[in-house]
Amino acid sequence: MARRWSIARQLFALQVLVVTLLVAVCTTGAVLLARRDARNAAIGQVTAVAETIAWSPAVVAALRADDPSRILQPYAEATRLATHTDFVVVMAPDRTRYTHPNQKLIGLPFAGSVDGALAGGVVVEEYRGSLGDSWRTVVPIRAESGLIVGLVAVGITTATINRGLFAQLPAVAVATGAALALAAAGSWLLSRRLRRQTHGLGPAEMTRMYEYYDAVLHAVREGLVVTGRTGEVELINDEARRLLGIQDEIPEEVAALIAERHPMVDEPILAGDRILVGSRRFAGDSQGTVLTLRDHTELRQLTGELDSAHGLTEALRAQAHEAANRLHTVLTLVELGQPEEAVRLGTEELALAQQLTDRVVGAVREPALAALLLGKSAQAGERGVELTVDPESQLDGSPLPGRDLLTVVGNLVDNALEAVAGAPAPRRVRVLVRQDDGQVVVEVRDTGPGLTPDQAAAAFRRGWTTKPGPGRGVGLALVRQVAERHGGGYGIAPAPGGGAVLTVRLPVPS
Repeated sequence: MARRWSIARQLFALQVLVVTLLVAVCTTGAVLLARRDARNAAIGQVTAVAETIAWSPAVVAALRADDPSRILQPYAEATRLATHTDFVVVMAPDRTRYTHPNQKLIGLPFAGSVDGALAGGVVVEEYRGSLGDSWRTVVPIRAESGLIVGLVAVGITTATINRGLFAQLPAVAVATGAALALAAAGSWLLSRRLRRQTHGLGPAEMTRMYEYYDAVLHAVREGLVVTGRTGEVELINDEARRLLGIQDEIPEEVAALIAERHPMVDEPILAGDRILVGSRRFAGDSQGTVLTLRDHTELRQLTGELDSAHGLTEALRAQAHEAANRLHTVLTLVELGQPEEAVRLGTEELALAQQLTDRVVGAVREPALAALLLGKSAQAGERGVELTVDPESQLDGSPLPGRDLLTVVGNLVDNALEAVAGAPAPRRVRVLVRQDDGQVVVEVRDTGPGLTPDQAAAAFRRGWTTKPGPGRGVGLALVRQVAERHGGGYGIAPAPGGGAVLTVRLPVPS
């Protein structure tokens, strides 16, 4: 089946047709106007010649002669040739011709209307006479007394007028051809540009593509935001609105994210309580951008839980290995006949573990948070970090949503553990969680390298990190979002003796 014409080809054909019709109409109008102008010019010419002859005293005197034709015929022919008219007829009031280009018609009656001239007026008419169709003017010839003593008719045949028009046709044809050529060239250039922009697609194909495109945009489970060269949003699908929390107007923070111009691949993006993964690339020659978004909130939560479980497993494995070593030591001490030393060593290790558990459970009555701190303590021990819970910690029940509190404490502790991981000994992290004056204060102190003022100011910004590798720069940004959502505060200060103190204050709902 033959391929349907593209939009560019249809537009080109339509433009050529329209331009051709316009040029044809304009040319026809120009010819008609030229014909009218030529006719009016001819009428004006013969009228002026006729009036000039009628006012000539020599003509009035010749009409009184015995043979007017003998005097007037040479005069009339000389005037006709000089004025480029086709006939000059001087006649008596009774229509008898005294002059005529065809001498055989001299003495015969004039064919045409003369009543208006006999009444003292001027007659202008188109008439088919002995020379064919012509435009003529008939004016009266008056004596000194005002009496009409004759008539003079001057005319130009239609054939003569048309010959003047035909002489102008080559110029009209050249102008018409040039106009058509320019219009066709312009239409061709426009259709070529349109073909390049529409990729040669026809209306049916573009309609079908739009329908598919619209269906895909609404059905795809991935957020899509397309922006123009200056950053204005040109397209955003339903999933992107849902992921970014956009209702009617785009929030300033989301607008700033969308307006960014740098390319990115699978970078973490925080949107409300969601963790998104975004990729941005430039879109074609327009230099707009295409931002794709995927929801990784649940995946991040599962990954965090898996990391915690993995860390706890590793810690338990290490503790089991260490416990086996201690058990062998105790058994060896018993075999060596030193049971008192064996009992002392066993009870010391048990007392240390129980002391940590008692301190955490006694200070924090929230079971999930207590379990988190115990798990982080085991992870810290595996990393060679001493994690302690400040004795002033005190939290009864769950004054805040447990998920938000776990997010704040877990991310602050993880950040502190990473900060001291590469620091020289002693590597310590101290956690303080207490409820005070209608707010929950979470303070995590570490002995790491600390942060410069510029780093401290940017630490809670999305994507900021001092550690290499993808997927970082999310933890403290999540802490900031939780604090802002509850109307609280957050900050970083240098710790006495080195390191940093991260503090978050969350108001308790009344």
